[in-house]
Amino acid sequence: MSHPSAPSLPPPDFEVASAFPEAAWLRQAAAAWDWAAIRQYVYGLPQGTDRSFAVGVLADVKGVEDWMRDLLAAAPDDVLALTVLGSREVKIGWEIRTAAPAKQVSREQFAGLHAHLRQAEQHLIRATALDPSFDAAWASRLTTAMGLQLGQNEARRRYDRLAAHHPNHLTAQGRLLQQLCPKWSGSWEAVHGFARECLVKAPEGAMNGGMVAEAHMEHWLVLKGKEREDYLRQDAVRTELVEAAERSVLHPHFHRGYGWITVAGYFAALFSLMGDLPRAAACFRVLGNLASEYPWADLGRDATAVYVKHRDAALARG
Repeated sequence: MSHPSAPSLPPPDFEVASAFPEAAWLRQAAAAWDWAAIRQYVYGLPQGTDRSFAVGVLADVKGVEDWMRDLLAAAPDDVLALTVLGSREVKIGWEIRTAAPAKQVSREQFAGLHAHLRQAEQHLIRATALDPSFDAAWASRLTTAMGLQLGQNEARRRYDRLAAHHPNHLTAQGRLLQQLCPKWSGSWEAVHGFARECLVKAPEGAMNGGMVAEAHMEHWLVLKGKEREDYLRQDAVRTELVEAAERSVLHPHFHRGYGWITVAGYFAALFSLMGDLPRAAACFRVLGNLASEYPWADLGRDATAVYVKHRDAALARG
């Protein structure tokens, strides 16, 4: 028996400016070297805004490092310029390293990464010394701590310094979560413990429940074959994911701040993989057709195709 075909849905939109138009404005302002407007914008953001988003957009602009160096030559205490330059150095270093597993990265690539991370550290240490409450600088220092292998204790110290001023900082939580993974000399106990901490300390409707989903995705990705299948069938895993989703993406007052698309994506992917299609469908409906690179890039070479496959299956049956 044939079923009427569902109306075709638009492909997922991975452009960050589609969800946050200010990203396009920031890129244009950076291209025009309009530092006064950028500073006014960033320092005018409401209290508690994750300023790592704006810094990340600026740090993605190729060549911005030359402009920042010129700015800092004239104004060496500009905390925002120090943070953008430090974050840009991190991006350049990671581009040299690539996202390949460590065993596939050459000695020269590691040397390039570490050189840029050491440069970044100098700028970011100065930024946090000048303004210990500047969240984006501390968040970038979590990435340099990981790349320079400064260890779990130093990473946690940096996170705690940021969290003292900015509790529930999603970007920083995501970066510390990576550091706590076994691939960076951590443990799954630490990963899941921290993710749980992020969930319970945040108000209902906050995005921080996404850390629980990210933790389970990271854990699932390292497993193979039957272990992988069995992992998502565990009652404890399912219960924890449902609770975290209901406190975040599926909460009626879900806060769509910077990072919400990634949070919704992790839950959509995990509920799809678990076969919980009604909850997967609910997460996809929250997303509309918006997407972020992760988790979809971890689930196949073609992130668009992976997203469409899971979305269409969920919406057809959920």
